[in-house]
Amino acid sequence: QVQLVESGGGLVQTGGSLRLSCAASGSIFRINTMGWYRQAPGKQRELVAVVVFSSAGSTNYADSVKGRFTISGDNAKNTVYLQMNSLKPDDTAVYYCNAVGADYVRGRFDKWGQGTLVTVSS
Repeated sequence: QVQLVESGGGLVQTGGSLRLSCAASGSIFRINTMGWYRQAPGKQRELVAVVVFSSAGSTNYADSVKGRFTISGDNAKNTVYLQMNSLKPDDTAVYYCNAVGADYVRGRFDKWGQGTLVTVSS
C-alpha cells in the first residue's frame, strides 16, 4: 500500500520561509503527479501547486502563490518539495501532499498525506 509522509510545517512570521517535504513509499509502479493542497479553517481544500512527472515535470500553481512558492520533485525518489517564501497570514492552513499513480498491487492510486500545519503570524 502506498503511503505519503510529510514534514516541514511550523510557525513562521510574515515574510518568512518554510520548506515542506513529502515522500511516497510502497509498491509504487509509477507516480503521475505529486502536489500540495491546503485547507484553512472554514474553507475548502484548494490546490497550491502540482508537478506532473508524466509530462516532463511540468508544474502548475495557484494564482495566490505564484512567484512566492516553488514546487520541485524527484521522480526517482518519489518525493516532492514545496519551497514557500514571502509567507503571508493568508497562507496559514493545513497543507496536504497528494500523489496519483499506479502501484503493483491494486493499480491506480490517489493518496493523501496526513497533513502538516503551517501557521504564519502577522
